[in-house]
Amino acid sequence: MKIIISQVEKNSIADELGLCANDEIISINNSVPRDIIDYSFLIKDEEVILHIRHKNGEEEIFEIEKDFDDDLGISFESAVFDRVKPCCNKCIFCFVDQQPKGLRKSLYIKDDDWRLSYLQGTYITLTNMKEADWQRLENFHPSPLFVSIHTTNPDLRVKMLNNPNAARIMDDLDRLKKNDIKIHGQIVLCPSYNDSEELLRTLNDLKKYKKILNSLAIVPVGVSKFRKENLKMTDKKIADFVIEAVENFNSEMKKNIAMASDEFFLIAGCEIPNKKYYGNFAQIEDGVGAIRLLKDDFDKCKKKLKKTLRNPCRLSLLTGSSAALIFNEFKNKIDVKGLDFEVIDVKNKFFGEKINVTGLITGTDLLEAIKANNVQNAIIPSVMLREGTDEFLDGIKITDIKKSLPELNIYIIKDCYKFKEILNLINSL
Repeated sequence: MKIIISQVEKNSIADELGLCANDEIISINNSVPRDIIDYSFLIKDEEVILHIRHKNGEEEIFEIEKDFDDDLGISFESAVFDRVKPCCNKCIFCFVDQQPKGLRKSLYIKDDDWRLSYLQGTYITLTNMKEADWQRLENFHPSPLFVSIHTTNPDLRVKMLNNPNAARIMDDLDRLKKNDIKIHGQIVLCPSYNDSEELLRTLNDLKKYKKILNSLAIVPVGVSKFRKENLKMTDKKIADFVIEAVENFNSEMKKNIAMASDEFFLIAGCEIPNKKYYGNFAQIEDGVGAIRLLKDDFDKCKKKLKKTLRNPCRLSLLTGSSAALIFNEFKNKIDVKGLDFEVIDVKNKFFGEKINVTGLITGTDLLEAIKANNVQNAIIPSVMLREGTDEFLDGIKITDIKKSLPELNIYIIKDCYKFKEILNLINSL
């Protein structure tokens, strides 16, 4: 295990000590931190002994005197320094397991680590928790955690996760409740498995955890053409059932805790709920409330659109099928003289056209859509790209597309939950 510094903040304590990227932390106060949690705890002392191995191999020990809350100004590439706890499940709905070969290696990694759940909001099943993990969890008391519940029926959960440890979910939730560790829950709804009466059973069982259940997201299973299991897609009947079940659950809890994801409302042909339904949008990354945020922001932005462009222009927004429905509503309300604003529904041929989310569009499918529609000015949501890079899921990069189509202008939208960046782009033309 090596704890390598990735960045040193300018004018920080670490900078004044002469530390820099690629230096290695050997110990802090004679202890070796396992993760950023340990690190944050160890540097809280007013006197810190920092043992460093510089990138040239030389070692140095610093005795630091500082205020209790002063940070050292050090960043790391990973929040975990030792081995990330891997997922031991073989879930019938796992999207990682239904990917083809040849994608970047990071897409095949399955973690199930409570530390990443706390620090980065990733979901955990609790099936790989050892007693030592529970002890540390209870001592540190991190909140909230993001927990994949799926069902409270022990036998069904074992079947869905293909792991005998999955049966203890109620015991695990009881332990979290006992220690007042808050959670955001998740249910991936798989028709003929945990829907219908099983969903009602799960919701009923979860009522006893009102004290720690900050939110509960219900999302439909994604079915790609590479999936081996014969899973059904969510239809209107199921979507209607889920929406009603969530409404009844919240009514009984006298609080909006459970939320159906946006896709259920699209499938049911229902209006997207108002922002009160989503609380503080805690599960936005799971597709819960994204459309509401986007709609509300568009209503604000449309009033600020300029009336006429200096130079006529055609702008093409390329997105997945679900988002295309919403942006086509916006298109009909954009009245700017000289602007031809079009929405292109990029079909997902790579994973299969049942996959309609924007974040799973590959560079290959995007490039094909650009060529087929003779796009000149492309607007692309950043969720298509690996965070912090210009790389798509299939390894193709924005630079590759530019090489193929040098006359193409590409505009990357960073915040996909707002219309403001598109507004600013239009008003700049």
